[in-house]
Amino acid sequence: MNKLPISAGRKLATALALCGGLALASAADVLASDASGDKVTLVSSEPLPNLPGQRLTTVLVEYGPGGKSHAHHHAGSVTAYILLGSIRSQLKGGEPRVYHAGEVFFEPPGAEHLVSENASETEPAKLLAIFVAPEGAKLTEFDQ
Repeated sequence: MNKLPISAGRKLATALALCGGLALASAADVLASDASGDKVTLVSSEPLPNLPGQRLTTVLVEYGPGGKSHAHHHAGSVTAYILLGSIRSQLKGGEPRVYHAGEVFFEPPGAEHLVSENASETEPAKLLAIFVAPEGAKLTEFDQ
């Protein structure tokens, strides 16, 4: 078995870490927050080898008490898992619904998300959003 000298191994590890960091940084560029009470943090972003040209991106969305996002839509499919508190959500053509910790909702590609907000004025809320979208797509576009 061939072994790399320690210095070559360190250089390889550094190069791989930089590549991974660049991939995460470019994924962060496609995230958007509208500064109206939500904080969006990139958790992970990976290409999907079984779906060439598609990427799986996971983000943490945190709402302070009474926090909300403006109307928006997403480039790909989104599944949201409520981690903490309660989230009020409404897609165009649907009724508003409150989801509680442990519940899940789905948004098809391009669906207009009219309401996305913390249902509480006193407690924070968090959700994990899992996107499957084309490589390089801007994940969230805010409506005018």
